[in-house]
Amino acid sequence: MRLKLFAAVLALQITIPAELRAQDVPGIEICTAEKAMDRRTSCLQSNIDFLQKTITKLSADHQQKLDAANRQIEALKIAVAGLQKVITDLQAAQKQMTDEMKKSEPAKGATAPAAKEGTK
Repeated sequence: MRLKLFAAVLALQITIPAELRAQDVPGIEICTAEKAMDRRTSCLQSNIDFLQKTITKLSADHQQKLDAANRQIEALKIAVAGLQKVITDLQAAQKQMTDEMKKSEPAKGATAPAAKEGTK
């Protein structure tokens, strides 16, 4: 019976991946509870490794966010430049239309009074 139980436990241990069997969860540990210097040193080194990995991961994440923000800023600059060109073109067209209207109004105004005077 014990042999069957041992075989079942062994089979279970073999089928479980090593990552799931690990008992050490990465994170900050309280190292002052350790009495032995080698265990305390190991604990501190584990904390240092965890913090370095965390800093590296956060740094990469923030760099990706900065790169995305810079790409968005460049796209917005291009869009603003395009809109400024459209506004400049519209202002030029409006000025041209206004100038044409001013030129055509005196001509219309000059012929209309002459016609009125001739009819009297």
